[in-house]
Amino acid sequence: MRRLIAAVALAAAALVVPASPAGAAPAWVSAYEIQIGADPATVYLPPGRTELPVALLLQGGNVPRESYGGFARTVAGFGFAVAVPDHRRAVGPVSGLYPESAQLAATVTWAAQENARAGSPLAGRLDADRLVLLGHSFGAAAGLFAVGNACVPPFCFGPVYQRPAALRAAAFYGAATATQGGPVVPVANAGVPVALVQGKVDGVNPPAAARATYDGLSSPPKAYVTVHGANHYGVTDTQTPAGALPDPSAQTVAQDAGIDAAARWSALFLRASLGDALAAAYVYGFGDASDDGVTVVSVRGT
Repeated sequence: MRRLIAAVALAAAALVVPASPAGAAPAWVSAYEIQIGADPATVYLPPGRTELPVALLLQGGNVPRESYGGFARTVAGFGFAVAVPDHRRAVGPVSGLYPESAQLAATVTWAAQENARAGSPLAGRLDADRLVLLGHSFGAAAGLFAVGNACVPPFCFGPVYQRPAALRAAAFYGAATATQGGPVVPVANAGVPVALVQGKVDGVNPPAAARATYDGLSSPPKAYVTVHGANHYGVTDTQTPAGALPDPSAQTVAQDAGIDAAARWSALFLRASLGDALAAAYVYGFGDASDDGVTVVSVRGT
């Protein structure tokens, strides 16, 4: 029976994204450099496809955008234009790479302009009215509060933040809404499905905090995906990118395997949230049983 489930899962995955070597990001996904608002950014895109939703990746604190190449390429391979900006700003007396909720509106504006820009690799290929969010660590927390339509410092500084109507779904890695050891803040995510993908051995964002954040999401659809053996840097190309806070907990799964699992589940959750029935069958059905590298808890809702 397990072999049958695995075979069905592989067939489903093959219909969604072309095959790549195990653990390898798809080489056929291309990338180009652009400005999104004031931020330098790398955009990853699959060949040929049109009506691509835009996936904005909010980076971890002081994690440079080039650290997410493998993760972003893999997500893009499932049919997204993945934008990864370097957002530099001051948070109190400290200046560095710290994402914020204002990036969502800037990305919606950029997508409409880029879809119409002559010479753009994405000209006429974007669905600028469909934005999905990805995020890691600090960026994941910023994304959660943005989904909840809440302006919470240091992820947002007033006077006003309004969640863009284009935002359709989100998937975050190493995410929690507890700050400085305080209690988890519930997130009112009604209308925006959210997946939390969490490394089981994450020593920076403990799984208990991530699970409490998941439980605090107000509305389904939602999913909590545990990646076995992955730590806080299970989505970056290398452990502890330069400038980032090290994880005291060692990762026990190969880096490429962790990236692949996190990206695949993030992308398929997003596709399911956008109405892809095959992706939904994987996320809410047979995917967990066919993937020994993860454990999944989910609520699909009505």
